[in-house]
Amino acid sequence: MMNWDKLMEKAVLFSLFGICLFITSAAWTEPELGIKGTHFTRDGEPVFLLGISYYGALGAPRESIQRDLDEMKTYGFNWIRVWAAWAAFDNDAAAVDPEGEARQPYLDNLRWLIEQCGQRGMMVDVTLSRGNGVTGPPRLQTPEAHRCAARTLTQSLQSLRNWYLDMGNERNIKDKRYISLDELADVRKLVKSLDPRRLVTASWGGDMDKEELRRCLLDVQLDFITPHRPRGAGSAEETAKQTGIYFEWMTEVGRKVPVHYQEPFRRGYSSKSFDPQAADFIMDLQGAIQGGAAGWCFHNGDQRSRDDGQPRRSFDMRKKRLFEQLDDVEIDFLKQLKSIKMN
Repeated sequence: MMNWDKLMEKAVLFSLFGICLFITSAAWTEPELGIKGTHFTRDGEPVFLLGISYYGALGAPRESIQRDLDEMKTYGFNWIRVWAAWAAFDNDAAAVDPEGEARQPYLDNLRWLIEQCGQRGMMVDVTLSRGNGVTGPPRLQTPEAHRCAARTLTQSLQSLRNWYLDMGNERNIKDKRYISLDELADVRKLVKSLDPRRLVTASWGGDMDKEELRRCLLDVQLDFITPHRPRGAGSAEETAKQTGIYFEWMTEVGRKVPVHYQEPFRRGYSSKSFDPQAADFIMDLQGAIQGGAAGWCFHNGDQRSRDDGQPRRSFDMRKKRLFEQLDDVEIDFLKQLKSIKMN
């Protein structure tokens, strides 16, 4: 029979264990993404967002995601881009349906992913898109559906502070993706009414001109700009200069915000065009840093020249996680990342 002293000792140990668990749980909060001047902040401190495309994550196994996120951290990545309206290769992993309503289990998967990133000090780009037939059927085709999707995401994920909303991928392209600036302004107003501190942008296909920039800053009131630079062989050489041009225009407009390169060129995009080498990725990243950009993304996707799209990289991670699908050139680039000074 156990004596009184041993019982008391066990009781004290269990109590201490419970207190430790409570303190650990209470002390952890995900980082908060913010903006100061032309830079992003993490919990108030300036941070350069070094990211990686992770588009189809909501359809990937959770164990694979955790391994990928841990590997991202070893290379220095602190941000991912995931789509809330992703469908590709017969895999609809969208967190919202075509009318913008919650779609399970993918909305829960999105929340879990953002939490996992938060535990690793990472930020998340949550992107909406109307689609163009390449990444699944068109969706969110009406202003009402678009507003509903933005509301669904903002309200469902409001307690998490380490993500921002891209209201529309390459919204200026005149196909199913197109979203007018007036509609963007309306959706942004809605998001800010629900969550005033939530950062909101809309991405742009190609370099923006001065009038487009002016309207995005003054009429739409984007928190930062996300132009998708051209994907030609000489684009990396132009990134620093183009970033400087944006800041010159912002000075003229009277409002300066971060420049965030969330989708540069990638490998496998087209068999007829530029297929970047490791040195090109390095040059583009360094150009972004030198020009004063606030973030840059290591973009990746399917191999368009092949019927099955393999390797599909972040576009389809159901069978293989992202880092199992990268090719030798991409791995070579990753190995050189640690030598680059981010700020």
